Amino acid sequence: MEFHLFLPQMRLSLDRLVASARAAEAAGFGGIAGMDHLIPPMAETQPMYEAMMTNTWIAAHTERLTISSLVLCDAFRHPAVLAREAVTLDHASGGRYELGIGWGSWSGDFSTFGIQPGEPRARVQRLRETLEILRALWAGETLDYDGEFHHLRGATQAPVPLTRIPILIGGAGPKTLQLVHDFADWWNVHVGVLHKLEDARSQVGDVHVSIQQMVAYVPNEADRNLVTEGALRRFGHSRPIIGTGPELVDHFGRLEERGIERVYVWFCDFAPPETLAAFGSEVIDPLATPSPGAGHV
Repeated sequence: MEFHLFLPQMRLSLDRLVASARAAEAAGFGGIAGMDHLIPPMAETQPMYEAMMTNTWIAAHTERLTISSLVLCDAFRHPAVLAREAVTLDHASGGRYELGIGWGSWSGDFSTFGIQPGEPRARVQRLRETLEILRALWAGETLDYDGEFHHLRGATQAPVPLTRIPILIGGAGPKTLQLVHDFADWWNVHVGVLHKLEDARSQVGDVHVSIQQMVAYVPNEADRNLVTEGALRRFGHSRPIIGTGPELVDHFGRLEERGIERVYVWFCDFAPPETLAAFGSEVIDPLATPSPGAGHV
């Protein structure tokens, strides 16, 4: 199992985001992802940086982390613009960019700013068109395209990606699962539908599976009550996983047994460097180390 840090670029300075990204890299995290909203969900008054610009800034200040968003909202960007932004970041980061994308889950973004299309059915169709256009432009094709939302004539893009930009799509509805099957390298499963994982897995084909999970890391038993109270007060609606290092190893080990290959960890304490370092040594390292006798008959 690999771990990526989910760290929304809100309420935090750019310097603080970079500090956490570097600490995550040192702790053994494989990547970092932020969010993409015009209005932060349930934090409407909080300041927030734009997703792609933040990704670029973090990529410039790290060496190994995969850079991504969980997830970009398709309707915010024309696919030709998104295609070029992604390739630019792919080249700038030395191939460390991964495109996480979805059709938009937070209605406030659409109603407040008049983003179209507003209806879910239309947003899913628009995302399919975007993915078809991305695939063609990244392959170096000259593209004529007529869709419901996009029309291109003789469209090309250069340069193309260094190798392949992985695509992650989140969601569990039938039309979204078809998009995962047709376009995705990674499928991000909402923790609320984990009970449907095995049934849905047959519909998405041979893709890697990830989840996002909110975590309240307990550094020692003396701090358990304080950590628990703080996590439930701030994020009780998200049902955070609360535990010490060994307890979290057990929890994530069970997810790994179900075929979950990546976890986007959203820390209730906003991921200060000391939490990331402790999580790396107490959770990431043990799960990366084979147990005694593993691999032997």
